[in-house]
Amino acid sequence: MSYIKDSKIGQAIEGILANVPGTIAVSVVDLNSGMSLGSHSTSPSFDPDTASAYNAEVIKQQQKALSALQLEHEKIEDILVTLGEQLHLLKLIGHGYFLFLAVSTKHTNLAIARTVLRKYAEIAAQGV
Repeated sequence: MSYIKDSKIGQAIEGILANVPGTIAVSVVDLNSGMSLGSHSTSPSFDPDTASAYNAEVIKQQQKALSALQLEHEKIEDILVTLGEQLHLLKLIGHGYFLFLAVSTKHTNLAIARTVLRKYAEIAAQGV
């Protein structure tokens, strides 16, 4: 999938691409279905739509874990998956949607990625 540039989702994706060095992929995702509402990959071998679907399941399982631990009053803000050469961030943006961001650990750091993701999550939320 791609995105519509003039939409809020498109603005969020473009802002993330412009401000997070080493971005591999970004998408705005419907948590219930796992479907991307907009996505972009800088790598032909990385399918952000497939990653989005699987990461929706990661969030759902974490929500079940919170429920099992009787932590329903807590809300997931983000989930970080640290790989050898990549960071994957899942940022919940409310109303059943999340932002997925994959970045290279060689070209960015977690603080930059989280700061930019937080900023553009607000814009993306206006488009869902």
